[in-house]
Amino acid sequence: MRARVAAVAWWLAVATALLLAPLALRDRLPEPLATHWGSSGSVPDGSSSFTGHLITTQVLWAALWLLFFLLGRARDRRAARMTSTACLVGMGVLLLGVDASTLAVNLGAATWREALLPGWHIPAVIGAMVAAGALAAYLSRGAPDEEPEGSGARPVLRLGPGQRAVWVSRVVNPWLAAATLLALAFTAVMGVLTLSGAAPGGFVAGLLPALVIILVVGLATVAVSVRVGDDLITIGFGPLGWPARRIPLSKVESAWSQIRRPGEVGGWGFRGLPGSATIMLRGGECLVLRYRSGGQLTISIDDAERGASLINALIAERVQP
Repeated sequence: MRARVAAVAWWLAVATALLLAPLALRDRLPEPLATHWGSSGSVPDGSSSFTGHLITTQVLWAALWLLFFLLGRARDRRAARMTSTACLVGMGVLLLGVDASTLAVNLGAATWREALLPGWHIPAVIGAMVAAGALAAYLSRGAPDEEPEGSGARPVLRLGPGQRAVWVSRVVNPWLAAATLLALAFTAVMGVLTLSGAAPGGFVAGLLPALVIILVVGLATVAVSVRVGDDLITIGFGPLGWPARRIPLSKVESAWSQIRRPGEVGGWGFRGLPGSATIMLRGGECLVLRYRSGGQLTISIDDAERGASLINALIAERVQP
């Protein structure tokens, strides 16, 4: 409850500062304001009305706050608590820094085109965001996680003499699948428009790298499959199960099923912490592998308990005299 109250208070404090600071300086600001500076340097290449700037900052802050507040719903978990707090504080400091920089360069300018951005503003704002987020994460770390009763139990499947078994499971993230299909469709449309001469070349050249990144990341993370059998654990990525990672059973000490949420590991996708990596496509049942080296790998996958029981049975079979 204290964490939630603090999060709401932080949202209110940042929203108030983003509103009152521009209002206090309104008479000394041009109309419209310079709000964007291109890659060419400090010369502005975009502007916004004073009212539009206020609305944009308020809506953006509310959306970011809500996103990272919901990400930290599992605040009883240390990783979720630290991640959500760092993001909330860091994003708030980032918006405050960007707004302060925008107001400072517009202050006293006759027109928005005279609002030149000093080169040190951007690294200063980013540095403040990183420092504030890191400090917030450290201060909110709290006590180590207490695992729920029964978590980490090692189920073992009973195999008859000479009996062989294979376990296969698969998870698809429908949101990532939809985003990937939309990106693919948009790429196809832009390709047709480019060939027909209807799309401006500069626009396509600037948009294409972003679309390629979305497609590659989407295809790699839209689905994950796990296969257990023949002394191997094979983890396949993407709709075709390729590329694949193969883990010899000789490197695994044990396996179990556990409920994990995205907020506990820092969000969706491929996440890594010292000694602990996670492939998180959806919250819920996960297969947890403990390596003989001491590290762990967590995979969000259906029917994880059955997969863990087969892994443990195969490991026990390997160590029998």
